[in-house]
Formats: sequence, C-alpha cells, structure tokens
Amino acid sequence: MTDPALPNKQRAARAALALLQKDMILGVGTGSTVNAFIELLVSEGAARHLRGAVASSEATSARLRAAGVALLDLNELGDLPLYVDGADEATRARQLIKGGGGALTREKIIAAAARRFVCIVDESKVVERLGRFPLPVEVIPMARSYVARRLAGFGGRPVWRQSTTTDNGNHILDVHGLTITDARWLESEINQIVGVVSVGLFAARPADALLIGRDSGVETV
Repeated sequence: MTDPALPNKQRAARAALALLQKDMILGVGTGSTVNAFIELLVSEGAARHLRGAVASSEATSARLRAAGVALLDLNELGDLPLYVDGADEATRARQLIKGGGGALTREKIIAAAARRFVCIVDESKVVERLGRFPLPVEVIPMARSYVARRLAGFGGRPVWRQSTTTDNGNHILDVHGLTITDARWLESEINQIVGVVSVGLFAARPADALLIGRDSGVETV
C-alpha cells in the first residue's frame, strides 16, 4: 500500500540532507521518514562522505550497514554534531511524541548526546497539543502491570503492545486518551515511576529544529 505522505516525508528528508558535512559522525533515528532519509543518503551519494553513524535501532543499523555507512558505538564518541530523526507527533514548540517504532529509549539517548537534534516530519504529524497519538512508555517486563496502574492515574488508558519487544528486551505500554497540557511535567512524572525505562515524550530535550514537509515545500521551525 502506497504511503500518501511519502512525497512530503521525502521533502523533509532532503532538507535534512543539506545539513550534512563531509567526514561527519551522524546520529540516525528510526521510522518511515528516516528510512526516506537513508534512501537519499545512498541515492545522493552522501553516505560515502560520512565518517560513520550511531543508529537508534537494530532496523536502522541494518539499513545503514547496507548503505555502506560505518556503525559506531556511542560509548566511544563524544557529543554528536547532528541527530536526524522523525516523530509520531510534533508541536510548533518542537516538543515531540516518539516511540511508535519502539526505539524511544535509544532515540532519547542519542538526542541527549547530540549538539543539534533535527526532526523531520510530514505535515500530518504537526499538532497543536500532544496526545492524539498514544504515548509509548518502555517498561521492564516484570513491572508492566504496576506501571500500567500508575499510568492510568494520569487519565489515560495504557495498552500493552504485545507484538513488540524492544531492542533492549523490554515491553511497551501505549497510553491512549491522554490530554497533555504540560509535556515537560508529564515526562518528568512518568520517568519517576519505578520500572519505567523511558517515556516517548521529548519535551525536556525537544528538537532544535523541525523540518515539516508540505505539498508547497519544507517549512523550518
């Protein structure tokens, strides 16, 4: 089935490609828009000019490896100059919900280590307030039921994503029906629940720039 948003995803991905510099070490996220970015890395010949990349998931690692990009260990590096990733939802304040692809914890680690975090999305992902997309929370398996009860206290409905085990060996709870009026506060509160590994709110460390692919071109926020 053809993705109707693909052309706009490609527009945003191409705009991010213009930010690359020769011999750069790049952080690369996960998802369909990032896949469009990786395809452009290959087709435009930019991949061969990178020193290497740090990937946020095993799926992205496989794509980068196939593209001939050297995969590097974040533990052996300093801060990354640039991290490119997508989002499931984004506001014009550059706060995000991420984790639909299950890579939220590694994505958050790379974002924290990056001097510049650029988020690429098509216009359908831009919202006035976060929460329409179910909020992913990665949890230690033995704590799943306990964490779900605590998450319900925020007014949402946690659902175990039974088809998914993260690359870290953990489970994901998707919290439906949240009204997120203060994303930074909610991110902090959820992170303090025992058994939570990470929450897919990127508010304390939002994107530095948002590249929005539209029919008319790319808007930079």
